[in-house]
Amino acid sequence: MRDQAEKLRMKMLESQGAIGRSIAVVSGKGGVGKSNFTTNFAINLSKLGKKVVVLDMDIGMGNVNILIGTSAHYNLKDYLFGDASLEEVMFDGPQDLKYISGGSGMSSVVEWSQEMTDALFQAFEQLQKNFDYILFDMGAGATNWSLDLLSAIDEIIVLTTAEPTAITDAYSMMKYIHLRDQEKTFYLLCNRAYTKEEGQETLNRLESTMRQFLKKEVMVLGSLPEDQVVRKAVREQVPFSIAYPDSNISKTLKILVQQFIDRNLTEVHGQKKQGAFLSKLRSIFLKGSD
Repeated sequence: MRDQAEKLRMKMLESQGAIGRSIAVVSGKGGVGKSNFTTNFAINLSKLGKKVVVLDMDIGMGNVNILIGTSAHYNLKDYLFGDASLEEVMFDGPQDLKYISGGSGMSSVVEWSQEMTDALFQAFEQLQKNFDYILFDMGAGATNWSLDLLSAIDEIIVLTTAEPTAITDAYSMMKYIHLRDQEKTFYLLCNRAYTKEEGQETLNRLESTMRQFLKKEVMVLGSLPEDQVVRKAVREQVPFSIAYPDSNISKTLKILVQQFIDRNLTEVHGQKKQGAFLSKLRSIFLKGSD
C-alpha cells in the first residue's frame, strides 16, 4: 500500500508539471573547484528567476555555507532523525538561493530505518514541488551510497581540470555511474582552464574517451577560465559571481548557465522525460533493504 501511494503521488506531480529537475555536480578527485562551481552555478540559475536549492552532500567536508559566508545549525541528518523539520534544515543563501547541509548520516541504505526512508522521500518530494532545480554538491570520489543516489538523479555535471589525474578520475567517475545507468545524461565542464584551447582540448579528450571505451555520448557544457577573483571571493566568503560580476569567469559562467537552461528546456519539451528521480531512488532503496 505504501508503494502504491507513492506511485499515485508521483503521477499527480507529473500531471501538474510541478517536478523540479535533480542535478548532481561531481568530480573524480578533490581540488577541482566543485563546491565553488555549484554555488555560483546555482546563484546564476536564481538570477534567471529559477527556484534553486543546493544539497551539500560532501559528507564531513561540506563547505557551501563557508563559500557564502553563513553557518548551518542543522543538517539533513537532523531532519532524518526527527530532530528538526525540513524548514529548519534549509538555510537562506544569496540571490534567494536555499541550501541544506548533508550531515554525516548519509551512509548505507541498509542501515536506514523505515522512518528515515519515509522522511527522505517526503523531503525530496517537497523539494521537487517547491523548486525548479535541486542541485546535489557531491563529495569527490565514489561510494556505494553516492553511486546509488547518482543513479537516480536526472543529470550529472562532471567537473575536471586539465591535469591528467583529474581527467582520468573524471572518466572513472562517469564509468562507475554509466555501468549502473547507461541512459544517464552527462555534462562535461573543464574548470580553471588557462586558455580556451586548453579547456577545449581537455573536454575533447574526455568526450573521445567516453565514446571510444563506453560507446557513450556526452554533452559538453564548456570551460571556465583560471581567474584570480575566485580566491579573493573565497577569502571574502562571497561567491565570485556576486562579488565580481564583471570578471572573466563570472561572465563566462553566466553564458554557460543560460545555454544549460536553453538546452534543458529543449529536452523537456522534446523526448526527455523528467520526474523519474523519486521513483528510481525508491527502487534503489527497496533493493538495498532486501
